[in-house]
Amino acid sequence: MPPPPDGRSVSGRVWAWRAEPLALAEAARMGAGDVAAGLFAARGATARDMPRLLRPTLRDWMPDPSVFPDMDAAAARVADAVERGEAVAVFADYDVDGATSAAILIRHLRALGLAPRAHVPDRLLEGYGPGAGALLRLQAEGATLALVLDCGTQAFDALDAAAAAGLDVVVVDHHKALPALPAARAIVNPARLDASAEACAHRGLCTAGLAFLLAVAVNRELRRRGRFGAAPEPRLGELLDLVALGTVADMVPLTGLNRAFVALGLRRMAEAPNAGLAALLAFRSGEGPPTARDLGFVAGPRINAGGRIGEADLGLRLLISQNAQERESIARTLDRLNAERRAIEAQVTESALEAALRLGDVPVALVAGRGWHPGVVGIVAARLKERLGRPAIVIGVDNGGTGRGSGRSIAGVDLGAAVLAARAAGLLEAGGGHAMAAGLTVRADGIEALGAFLCARLAADVARARAADRLLIDLTVAPRGLDVALAEGLEVAGPYGEGWPVPRVALGPVRLFEASIVGGGGHVRFVAGGADGGRVQGVAFRHAETVLGAALLGGRGRALWLAGRVEVNRWQGRERAELHLDDAVGAD
Repeated sequence: MPPPPDGRSVSGRVWAWRAEPLALAEAARMGAGDVAAGLFAARGATARDMPRLLRPTLRDWMPDPSVFPDMDAAAARVADAVERGEAVAVFADYDVDGATSAAILIRHLRALGLAPRAHVPDRLLEGYGPGAGALLRLQAEGATLALVLDCGTQAFDALDAAAAAGLDVVVVDHHKALPALPAARAIVNPARLDASAEACAHRGLCTAGLAFLLAVAVNRELRRRGRFGAAPEPRLGELLDLVALGTVADMVPLTGLNRAFVALGLRRMAEAPNAGLAALLAFRSGEGPPTARDLGFVAGPRINAGGRIGEADLGLRLLISQNAQERESIARTLDRLNAERRAIEAQVTESALEAALRLGDVPVALVAGRGWHPGVVGIVAARLKERLGRPAIVIGVDNGGTGRGSGRSIAGVDLGAAVLAARAAGLLEAGGGHAMAAGLTVRADGIEALGAFLCARLAADVARARAADRLLIDLTVAPRGLDVALAEGLEVAGPYGEGWPVPRVALGPVRLFEASIVGGGGHVRFVAGGADGGRVQGVAFRHAETVLGAALLGGRGRALWLAGRVEVNRWQGRERAELHLDDAVGAD
């Protein structure tokens, strides 16, 4: 692969190998084909890892649930509720991780004979996390145990009120914890500062994964008590498709146990999926078995749309519904809400990007606007992060002067820790998150000080991360090599996602035949050809107004090297490989 003439590509990045190509003897020791072995090795795998990576099982990857703080106490309390037939309430966050973790435990408790009720807070009216009022209402409705999912680790006031009222609370969460913890019967969170080294090794789990481990621990506890002598033991493997959905949508690393969860969950989806999830996957544009990409770009956004701009509990209701007509109705509603969300997002993104560009090259792009819908600020922050290559925080300010924001970070910059530090410094009314994403509440008159604090705190980390930024390439192919067989060969090392990146292929040299804007003006579709007779078709998503898009639209006849992801376009029984473009380099 020749280097760019000036050392950088159209988008200003240096291309580099993700890892040195494997020698043939080393590939043979890995126990996979040459390409697959190279992909695994470039993602940190060793020959010893290969059997359980190629054929993942829970037995190979899953830890003893007891390694997590309070897991045994949580399992014992839930088992008590099962044996006593207690009224259990589930309080879950309004995103996909909240919906899936709640669906996992509700379906599990139903299989154990309980009829749990659920509450998902309204993003605008209640905000993030449990409030004392909501928990006490659940108690007034009869609940003696509340399971608080994907939130609660820092809900001191709410959990203190619940404890004072005699309501038992079990928290299952993965967000950052403070040295002190709120009052609860159990707080299952690998991010706790008192977690063991073995628990800390699983800090990449989302709450859906932790909820599954709690279900495992509950089954074990009930088995120990003799519960399953006459009654059947719930089959937890039937919940793995929900675990996979939560894992992919929450963008946690697809390594270790998470990787097994997603691989096995996709297998479950192909065989006998959750009926509510299947209703969402019906909106896929392609054909073939579901993929991790379908979870991240089809199912996940639709469930999130309910929490962002519609009824917060729609996604959860869909995933636990036992009525086909209800499932179909909710799925259609979520699809409509997702379309509305995209329109709102486009408007806010345009305004937020203009504001971010006015800031100049600051370490953290923190922008705010009155009337920006708080349900889309997280997505818009992700768009800004992608466009600007640095952490971004987008805040929507309401008529009362309260700003609710969400941030997204880049690799090597812990945004969640910085938000916690801003909260400790008195700059926020609320805030928390993890390394790559965070949420916050701030008064409008404090936004400028918050931006200055975060820029000062993260400047060195951002500089190091951006200096190390490279477009990492896994392999090169000639233009004629872009075909379905290549795409299928690359899938051997899947599933891909956060922390286990999709292989990036460098292809060329090619000459650009044509390029045009498609998809409502946001994408650039192109056709190119190589001297070997190969014809390359592809698309540069959301690049219509970037330097890469401009290079394509104004580059007819230009010779280029292209870099991107190989995907198979399946439609009406036909298959075609195409390149989803990330970058280009002049080859003249």
